[in-house]
Amino acid sequence: MNSFSLQGKTALITGATHGLGMAMAVGLAQAGAELIITNNTKEPLDAAIEQYKDLGFKASGYVFDVTDEVEAEKQVTLIEKNHGKIDILVNNAGIILRVLALDMPVADFRKVVDVDLIGPFIMSKLVAKNMIERRSGKIINICSMMSELGRDNVSAYASAKGGLKMLTRSLATEWAKYNVQVNAIGPGYFATSQTAPIRVDGHPFNDFIISRTPAGRWGEPEDLAGTAVFLASEASNFINGQVIYVDGGILATIGKPSNE
Repeated sequence: MNSFSLQGKTALITGATHGLGMAMAVGLAQAGAELIITNNTKEPLDAAIEQYKDLGFKASGYVFDVTDEVEAEKQVTLIEKNHGKIDILVNNAGIILRVLALDMPVADFRKVVDVDLIGPFIMSKLVAKNMIERRSGKIINICSMMSELGRDNVSAYASAKGGLKMLTRSLATEWAKYNVQVNAIGPGYFATSQTAPIRVDGHPFNDFIISRTPAGRWGEPEDLAGTAVFLASEASNFINGQVIYVDGGILATIGKPSNE
């Protein structure tokens, strides 16, 4: 099982101050990785770093906006100077704006695409330079069910996450020969603080998700940890350009038959 160990590895996870990002970061730390967490504001970053340290993990934080290429380059250079190298990059930072396409200002559409697609491109490009030079590295993009499926009110998010799936494949194609693996995780519907208000019996969306998911439940944040560790470890050295959907089986089925 040594191929799953992340001992001696440094993992940079963008936006991992709460929720699914934090769950994946905890999984990487449990496997032995040193954590470097980023956020675009200081207060939630500081609070998250304290939580990681309370759990006994080595963690550092850096404040910058992943869509600002100039600032991101400065911070990545600083991180590499302070920590020696970045072995693992998880492009987790993201936003969603739920607005009907006809009502969505173009500026808001661009904002979502900037964070959810351009940000991962910028970070991957910056971090991959030294990975390529070392002939070793793991990049994990966080896609979505919306990388494959459409839904009302999320045209910008779905466009960005669909693009992120193809960016994953394109970067894997370019960098695999340098022993840099670029893959992605596509979370299904998870029990987080953001979904708590609708995860109650009788709520139409809660009932829909439970009935639509073959596993019959919402995912728990910890359900993502194993996939993150796998894609960050040597165990996945011959996996390139894949999106692993951790969705309880939603994408495997068109739904239950009407007589069930």
